[in-house]
Amino acid sequence: MEAIELSKSQARKIILQAAGLSKKAQFGTGMEAVYRVIDHLGYVQLDTNYVVERAHHHALFARVPDYKKGWLTILCDQGDVFEYFTSDAGFLPMHDFRFSLPVKKAFATQGNSLTKRESDLMNQILDQVERDGAVMVGDFGNDRVEASSGWWDWRPAKVALERLYLAGKLMISRNSTFQKVYHLPLDVVPPDTDQTMPTDEDYARYVIKRTLGALGISGVKEMAWRARRVKGNLVKKELEKMLQTREVKTVIVDSVKGPLYMLSDTDVHIKIEDEVFILSPFDILNVFRARLKDFFDFDYQIECFVPAPKRKFGYFSLPILAGERFIARMDAKADRKNKTLIVHNLHFEPIEVNATTIDKLVYHLKEFILFNKCNDVIFKKSNRNDLLKLMSKAFSDGY
Repeated sequence: MEAIELSKSQARKIILQAAGLSKKAQFGTGMEAVYRVIDHLGYVQLDTNYVVERAHHHALFARVPDYKKGWLTILCDQGDVFEYFTSDAGFLPMHDFRFSLPVKKAFATQGNSLTKRESDLMNQILDQVERDGAVMVGDFGNDRVEASSGWWDWRPAKVALERLYLAGKLMISRNSTFQKVYHLPLDVVPPDTDQTMPTDEDYARYVIKRTLGALGISGVKEMAWRARRVKGNLVKKELEKMLQTREVKTVIVDSVKGPLYMLSDTDVHIKIEDEVFILSPFDILNVFRARLKDFFDFDYQIECFVPAPKRKFGYFSLPILAGERFIARMDAKADRKNKTLIVHNLHFEPIEVNATTIDKLVYHLKEFILFNKCNDVIFKKSNRNDLLKLMSKAFSDGY
């Protein structure tokens, strides 16, 4: 099967369509649209950073304009969606539950052997949950033997709960303050859910289809990342089979290093709207840095993990997409006490940005401010004072 050749612009459109960012409300509105987003992407990454609204809510809000945070809770409570740690922590559609089982098996069997104390504690906790119901970390006394050595130095009960969760013995929900509540799986997973362990081949095919479905165009690196918890997975071998059976095809994109792949039924004649999206750093479009640079010529890095003296754009800069190009990054923080979104730095990329795009950015920034439960905005600095003046005037005129 011959490879299909695409320009960068064509490739970007396919990628944006797959990401659900080809137009405003690509999946519709309401709680049903929230489920359609999660079902289509297969995975919406969760992050606890609360500088602005958390990443999973942010990603859903970007795609569902009338999004309400409670809808995700309802979908979880109904058994339509569940939270698990596959490649990273995130929300998945419940009908994909069986494909989390190889990851759980890997967590249960790989890594260091448990000490008797650790094993006993896990069994005690599991017995307690089976007997008394769901628990939280706070339900256990301070069982630390030695003083904490840092942020990630969890006390034994927390470690035991997380190990039980990762191994599939427990599942989690979130309370109103985003704390984990640990349940038995039978209390979370609907009884008609397929819980059969997939074969190694089926798991690899699932990873390939899910990765390509959400990314549009991808290399093996991104597929391998999604399957990284399962050592010795068959992703590369099954990809070769899928190329032979023409379920997947090879793609050549102008000046982008391959090999690249996409699903054979992918529409390559995509039209996208010239819409503006303020995105989370953990949005599926942004998590693979090299891919952003290759396809969008956007050199992006979330700098909350970078030492302060080395930051170029700010602690938590949000990529801003307009049409098929990234036009800016906005380092923002929600001052919830004063109900003000503080924009520490609005850095525009070296591309032309017209007045119409600025108007759309202002509109979406107003929506983003309200989404973060703020009523006002403060701009601290920008590399384009001319554009910042246009935005500031629009806010003073009609906010």
